[in-house]
Amino acid sequence: MAQLGKGSARRSKPSYFMAILGVTIVLFFVGIFGWLLLNARQYTEEMKEDVKVQIFLRKNITPQDVETLKTYIAAQPYTKSYEYIDKETAKQRWLKSGENDFKELLDENPLPASFDLNLKTNYVHKDSVTTIKTDLEKQSMVVESVQYPAFVIEKMSSSVRVGLIVFAILAGIFCIFSIVLIDNTIRLAMYSNRFIIKTMQMVGATRGFIARPMTVRAIVNGTISAIMAIAIIYVVMMLSEYFLPYLRDLRDNGKMALLFAFLVILGISISLFSTYRSVVKYLKMKLDDLY
Repeated sequence: MAQLGKGSARRSKPSYFMAILGVTIVLFFVGIFGWLLLNARQYTEEMKEDVKVQIFLRKNITPQDVETLKTYIAAQPYTKSYEYIDKETAKQRWLKSGENDFKELLDENPLPASFDLNLKTNYVHKDSVTTIKTDLEKQSMVVESVQYPAFVIEKMSSSVRVGLIVFAILAGIFCIFSIVLIDNTIRLAMYSNRFIIKTMQMVGATRGFIARPMTVRAIVNGTISAIMAIAIIYVVMMLSEYFLPYLRDLRDNGKMALLFAFLVILGISISLFSTYRSVVKYLKMKLDDLY
C-alpha cells in the first residue's frame, strides 16, 4: 500500500521537462530570427556607408585651400569618414586599375585632386545627398564638381526600406506565434497539476499560497529555457562566423546582449503569465470538470 502511494505521488508530480524543452526551442528560433534581423540591418548600414561622394577640386588650389575644405568637411554632421586624394595618388590609382599611362600624350597630370566622402547611414538617401551636394558646391572657389552614384542610392534606399519593413513584420508575426506556442506548451504542462491545485484549494489554501511555488518554478523554468536557448544560439553564431568570416564584422556585441536579455525576459514573462493563468483557471473550475 505504501508503495502504491509512492507510485501515485510520483505520477502526480508535475513534469516540467517538456515545458522547458518546448520553451527552449521557441526561444531559440526567436533568437535566431532576431540575430538574422540584426545582421541584415548592420549589413545594410555598411552598404550605405560604403557609398562614396566624390568632391573634385579645382586646379591650382593651394594647400591652405585644401586644409580649409578638409576642416569644413570634417565638421559636418553627415560626414562618416573622408580621404584626400592628391593628383599623384589619383594617377597611381588610375594606373593600378589597368588604364594606360597618359604621360606620352600630355605634359601634365590631368586628374584632379579630390576628396572621397563616406556619409553616415541616416544621410544616404536621395534628398539628403542632393542637399549635401548643393552644400559642398557652395565652396565654389575650391570645389569644381560633386559626383555620387544617384541611381544606386535611390534604389538602395527604397529596397532597404521595403526589405526591413517586410523583415520586421515577419519578425513580429513570428514573435506572436512564438508567445502563443510557449503559452500552450506551459498550459499543457500545468494540466497534470490540476488535481493538486484543486486539492490545495479544498483544504483551505489561499490563491497566493497555491500559486507561489508554481510561480517560483515558472521563473526557474523560464530562466533555464532562456539560458539553454542562448547557449545554442551562441554555438550557431560561432559556427556561422567560422565558416562565413564576414559575419564576424556584422556582429554588434551590444545589440546581441540586448537580444539575449530580451530572450530571458520573454521566457520568464511568458512562463509566469501562463502558469498563473493556468492556476486561476483550475481554481475556478468545478471538481467534476477536471476529469
